[in-house]
Amino acid sequence: MSRRNPFKRSVEVPREVLQVAPLRRGEHVLAGTRSRDGGWLLGTRDALYVVPPRGPGSVDQPSPADSPGEARIPWESIERADWDSDEDRLVVSEVGEFGRIRPQHVFGVSEPGLLLELVRERVTASVVLQRRVLTEQKRGLSVIGRRAPAGGGEVIWAYQFDPGVDPEDPDVVAAAEAGLRAAQDELGL
Repeated sequence: MSRRNPFKRSVEVPREVLQVAPLRRGEHVLAGTRSRDGGWLLGTRDALYVVPPRGPGSVDQPSPADSPGEARIPWESIERADWDSDEDRLVVSEVGEFGRIRPQHVFGVSEPGLLLELVRERVTASVVLQRRVLTEQKRGLSVIGRRAPAGGGEVIWAYQFDPGVDPEDPDVVAAAEAGLRAAQDELGL
């Protein structure tokens, strides 16, 4: 009895999918996989593309909770991607803003193939600097600088607060600002 390999090395993306994918000029698909709803997830050097199902043979359109619809999500906008092999789900969480719900996309994917590796590599490559700032003994925040992994472009800064750390506390605000200045100085910005 053979067991399916969810990490097979290559997936052929149909020409029709490539024709409707909103790829930017010069972008090439490095990895892709079909989602269970009949759509596609495509990874390029610069972004993750979501191509919803179209035409005959595709499953009905997914609900908004299951997929963002057609989208281009730059790697520097993705905080993390998690693969749940028990549920055959890829969960992509975007970088969020304090006080707002972090955008999260859940895709039913039976065979992530090289896409999972590409997502992890590109998201990691987008992190330029991560600096830890303590506000209490072991709690605090991280100052994170990210930019497009292809290079160029400005560094986008974000804070990630530990649970229980109040981002509106004046001491935390001062520590976060000092951490940001130190991080920017380290990069010569």
